[in-house]
Amino acid sequence: MKFLHTMLRVTNLQESINFYTEVLGMNLLRTTDRPEQKYSLAFLAYGTGNKEGQGELELTYNYGVGHYEHGGFYGHIALGVEDVALTCQKIKEKGGKVTREAGAVQGGNTIIAFVEDPNGYKIELIQIGTHE
Repeated sequence: MKFLHTMLRVTNLQESINFYTEVLGMNLLRTTDRPEQKYSLAFLAYGTGNKEGQGELELTYNYGVGHYEHGGFYGHIALGVEDVALTCQKIKEKGGKVTREAGAVQGGNTIIAFVEDPNGYKIELIQIGTHE
């Protein structure tokens, strides 16, 4: 497995990008806007991110959401794997909980799945080689 990114939900994408780039010195690597699915993404990292083996930070703005309840800012941790379906099978065999089976992400073709840790934290599995 390979650590890919940590996602945080934000209420103002540009303000958050400014903070992470201007205040913390991260680099904005790329942005994606998916109007049909009503969300926008920004990926940031030090250096050039995963190209150097470093994890990235994904900021997600969901259209129309101006507030999150305490605890709602945390999104998920992402891990890169060679085969998402096989990894899910192995996780289930070891007693792990798969909350979303392997399949294409909405609005794209990246193969993903989600598992849940014992405390309810979500971990996204992303098939290496198809990450957008």
